[in-house]
Amino acid sequence: MNITDLLGAVMQSGMSPSSGNRMKNALGGGSLLESLAGKMGGQPLQGGGLGSILSQALGGGSGSGGLGGILGNVLNDAGNAVGGKQNLALGGLGALAGALLGGGGKSLGGALGGGVMALLGTMAYQALKGAGSQPSEVPLGLVEPQSEAERQELEHHSEIVLKAMINAAKADGQIDRGEIQRIVGKLKETGMAEEGQQYVMAEMQKPIDTLSLVAAAKGRPALAAQIYAASLLAIEVDTPAEKKYLNQLAVGLGLQPEVAQRIHDMVGLGQNG
Repeated sequence: MNITDLLGAVMQSGMSPSSGNRMKNALGGGSLLESLAGKMGGQPLQGGGLGSILSQALGGGSGSGGLGGILGNVLNDAGNAVGGKQNLALGGLGALAGALLGGGGKSLGGALGGGVMALLGTMAYQALKGAGSQPSEVPLGLVEPQSEAERQELEHHSEIVLKAMINAAKADGQIDRGEIQRIVGKLKETGMAEEGQQYVMAEMQKPIDTLSLVAAAKGRPALAAQIYAASLLAIEVDTPAEKKYLNQLAVGLGLQPEVAQRIHDMVGLGQNG
């Protein structure tokens, strides 16, 4: 079972009614997605070319103009840190943008999960740097794995992120049976294998467990920011219990209030909550 593929399928299934719009906001909003749509000219989305299309929409290989605004600046900066934007997971980001435009479907496969990790990596990098805490490394999800060890680490991070999203969904009580069946049914529609469906069902039925997420991110501020961002994508944040959960999660992860606020701003949520 490929956890990164499973993460993509879960996001495609819709953890929260607002997940799609929040990811669109984090990707740079309507102008970037409209630019991508224009560059694709109504053609079917293909995973391989989406990275170059996204790069064009963000202003090419240099400069910070681009239609992606802050996103373009962040990717330029991160690209410089890893020897060029060709080493970033632009294909995954492009696949995610394509899915948000309503195309690709099952054909995007694992690229969608990789895109979710790349988006979370971008958000973490941007939030930490914007808060004055220069990341010691570019988050793995934002960088294309260059070895089997890095691919395995990305899988591990994807599993932590997936568990964080499911954990957040339990913030105002256990996930009811109807919601579990809805999400698992959507996973089946994406073509996810039975093993993946059973994994998600089992995780949804477990008690809430924030301590394991905190432990996984100890000493890793970029992963901590990714966990928080993923949690924010998974829930509506429209109940006191969900707001309390996010506040406690941020404290447990050791996130500065400004880092958490910047993540909220990226997804269009305004003042922390």
